[in-house]
Amino acid sequence: MTNKPSTYTSAIKAIKSAILQSRYTAAALVNKKMLSLYYGIGRYISENTRNKAWGSGAIEQISESLQKELPGLRGFSASNLKRMRSFFEAWSAILTYRPTMSGDFESTRKNIAQTENQQIEIRPSVMGDMLIDVNELLSIRQLSTAEFRLDNFDNFLKVSFSHHSNIIAQVSSPQERLFYISRVATEFLSVRSLQYHIKSNLYAQQGSLSNNFAKTIEPPIQQKAILSFKDEYLLDFINIEDPDEVDEREIEFQIVRNIKKFIMALGSDFSYIGNQYRLTMGEDEFFVDLLFFNRRIQSLVAIDLKRGKFKAEYLGKMNLYLSALDEYVKQPHENASIGIILCKEKNNTIVEFAFRDFSKPMGVATYKTASELPEPYKSLQINKDALNELLNEE
Repeated sequence: MTNKPSTYTSAIKAIKSAILQSRYTAAALVNKKMLSLYYGIGRYISENTRNKAWGSGAIEQISESLQKELPGLRGFSASNLKRMRSFFEAWSAILTYRPTMSGDFESTRKNIAQTENQQIEIRPSVMGDMLIDVNELLSIRQLSTAEFRLDNFDNFLKVSFSHHSNIIAQVSSPQERLFYISRVATEFLSVRSLQYHIKSNLYAQQGSLSNNFAKTIEPPIQQKAILSFKDEYLLDFINIEDPDEVDEREIEFQIVRNIKKFIMALGSDFSYIGNQYRLTMGEDEFFVDLLFFNRRIQSLVAIDLKRGKFKAEYLGKMNLYLSALDEYVKQPHENASIGIILCKEKNNTIVEFAFRDFSKPMGVATYKTASELPEPYKSLQINKDALNELLNEE
C-alpha cells in the first residue's frame, strides 16, 4: 500500500514540532537551574568576601582548586565567580528566597577548599543555600517606582547569565535593568544586540520620537507605532568625519553596506525591502531612500535621509511618498505607511508646527555617527578600568 505524501508531511511537522519544543523546554529548565546555582554561589561568595572572612586571593584559589577537582570545568573562572557575586548583589535587595531545607543534604560531607592563607569550610546547610530550588528562589518585593511582577520574574529566568552580567555591568537602575531583561527575553536578543541597545540608550529613547501618530494612527496600532521608533539613532558603524560635508547618498551607501547593523539600530521587527525604491506617478519617478516593513505594526516604513537640519518642506515630499506607497505598494491587509525623516538635527517646535496640516503618519528623528559620540553615550560605555577594579575586589 502506498502512503500519501501528505501523510508523511504531516508526520514530519508533528515530530519536528515536538523535538523543537522539547529542546526549548530543556534549555529553559537548564537556564533556570544555572541561574539558581549562580545566585546561591554569588550569595556565598559575597557573604565571605565582603565581611573579610576570606583573605586576599581566595576567589582565585577557589577557582584554581575547582579546575583541578573537576578537569574541563567551564564557567567557574575567578572573573566568573566575581560575576556571580555581582549577580547576587545586584538583585539581593529585590529578590529573596527560602533556602532549601538543610535536611535534604544530611548526607553531604564537609568539603574543604584549601587556600594559601586559610581553609574555607562549606557546611551542608550552606550547600543547601547554593542549590536553591528555582521554584522557591524568589519572593516579590516592591521597587521604589516599579514592581518586580510575576511576568518580570518569568523573563528574568529566561535570560542567560551572560546577558545578566552585561546588564549588571552597564546599567545601574533596577527599572532599567528589568527593561533590558524583558527585551532580551521577548525578542531573543543576542549579547551583541543587547550591548548595542544599552550603548544607544534604548531605555530612554524608546517612544520619544517626534511624531503626529496621535491624530493619524488608530488607537489599537498607535501605541505600537510609538514604541517602534526612537528619537535618536546611534549609527556607530558610519565613520564620516563631517557628515554635514557629504552627500546623503554616501550616508545611504554606508547604511546599506551595513544593513544588518542598521536593522539592529531600528529594532528586530523591521525587515529591509530596498534602497532608492522607485515610485512612478504619471510620467514622473520618485525614489525613497530606504524602505522597510515593520511586522509589529504591519506597515511599510519609508525613511528619508537628510545630512543637515530638519526643514518643514521635507514633510511635503514624504507625504507624497506615503500616498504613493499606500496606493501602489501597500497590501489590503496592511496598515497605512509611515514616514520617518532621519536628519542630523531638529528643532522640536518647528517639527510640531510642521506636522499640523499633514494627515499621513510621520516622525522626525536624528542620528549620530561614530565620530560624534556624545557625552551621555560615553557614560554608558563600559569603563574597563572600573570593571577590572570591580572584578579584582575581594
